[in-house]
Amino acid sequence: MTQVTDHGGGVRSLRVPIPDNPLGHTLVYVVETDRGPVLIDTGWDDPESWDTLTQGLTACGTSVAGIHGVVITHHHPDHHGLSGRVREASGAWIAMHAADIAVVRRTREARPERWYAYMADKLAAAGAPEEHIAPLRRARPRALPGFSPALPDRDIVPGELLELPGRRLRAIWTPGHTPGHVCLHLEETHPTQLPGHGRLFSGDHLLPGITPHIGLYEDPDDDGGTPCASETESLGEVTDPLGDYLDSLERVGRLAPAEVLPAHQHPFSDTAARVGALLTHHESRLNDLLALLAEPLTPWQLAERMEWNRPWGQIPYGSRNIAVSEAEAHLRRLVKLGRAEAVPGSEPVTYVAV
Repeated sequence: MTQVTDHGGGVRSLRVPIPDNPLGHTLVYVVETDRGPVLIDTGWDDPESWDTLTQGLTACGTSVAGIHGVVITHHHPDHHGLSGRVREASGAWIAMHAADIAVVRRTREARPERWYAYMADKLAAAGAPEEHIAPLRRARPRALPGFSPALPDRDIVPGELLELPGRRLRAIWTPGHTPGHVCLHLEETHPTQLPGHGRLFSGDHLLPGITPHIGLYEDPDDDGGTPCASETESLGEVTDPLGDYLDSLERVGRLAPAEVLPAHQHPFSDTAARVGALLTHHESRLNDLLALLAEPLTPWQLAERMEWNRPWGQIPYGSRNIAVSEAEAHLRRLVKLGRAEAVPGSEPVTYVAV
């Protein structure tokens, strides 16, 4: 059953399901404008998700054909998946930050076998055992979910108001979860007069009870897949997604919105407390990893020893790949801070606390 929530002030949300995913659903927001409704995110490209989206729009008194525009917080398929179908049905524009548009373009252009080879090489460099890598080397080329995303036709420019007639919606660049993630600040008085500065559509950047995944930014054309590709590599040339995320958290905290409207779970109001909890969580996690790095470890070995929501042996295959990427992002942060370093001559590369 379609679930529609009216948040007041011309903003509603639809719970669009994500198939076979513990998150359950994406909250797609419908924002009324003087030119018609605009969507913030669209949900996963799946028949049930599409039916839920279209039924929800009908319950809101509109239709998919009446959508004026689509604003995407980031390129992941549970947010951007249905954008192309919405554009086909309505002629709506699609807007996304340029850094994530570049990811979409690479995804569309790279053949599936290129991604399999990239992931296999990346995991080998991280120290994954051959039995984990072998399925990627044997995989037959096939279409992959989320690998034919719609190419957006508008760039979201950080700091600028989006072209939503009758509304004040400002883009806030919040890299970390993806390189081009944006939050969207609705600079209007809260409809119930909650204290604070407007409302924030936070995507996956700020969630009430989940710490978003922070891994290395994936690029099959990038040969530097390890936390520090070489000992001579300049730190200025190495991306630092966790550092980006922590900086972005502080930026959002300074906005002090009256309410946060996230893409998963539920809206919440105490932004400062949630930002503080996430900053504390990551500092604690970095300290825990330093203790583990008393001995040299590969990223895979570090991931095996990290604390997850279940024992390593119970983590599914695909989730292990995500876990290793998260371990690499934390390693890269420690290397940039000068708190860990690569062990010279190790192959695959190992890291140790300093």
